[in-house]
Amino acid sequence: MNKSRVLVVEDDDDLRVGLARRLAASGYDVVLAADGLAAESAARTERPDLVLLDIGLPGGSGLSVLRRYSDSAALASTPVVVLTGRDPIAIEGEVRKYGVAGFLTKPADNDELLRVIARALRGEPDPGVYRNGGDRPPRLPIPNRA
Repeated sequence: MNKSRVLVVEDDDDLRVGLARRLAASGYDVVLAADGLAAESAARTERPDLVLLDIGLPGGSGLSVLRRYSDSAALASTPVVVLTGRDPIAIEGEVRKYGVAGFLTKPADNDELLRVIARALRGEPDPGVYRNGGDRPPRLPIPNRA
């Protein structure tokens, strides 16, 4: 069985390496990118099965990466899970417009992170459970990207 390839896009060196180790220990093939420009290049050359994307990035924010992915025929079908330290109420509606497969806030629980990634790779819809406690902000419909 082939390993699923996950592109981890995170500008914090320690967090990027930690995520890579967690995912590799769970059987994923991991590709790393530290900024928006490297994320786009890696997505085109490495053809990941899923992208784990931070929003606050140098070299093109995560939102600009989402915009360019959604405009690219080659990348639009790749599921994206957002992992961000930004205020979920302020940012979730914006990222959901791009049909993300999951939305997690930092610090993400390891088990929850792995569940969201596995669900996204299977093409299952995000159940909309707010991560890390609290009430979930209003949900926006996720566009069908088929």
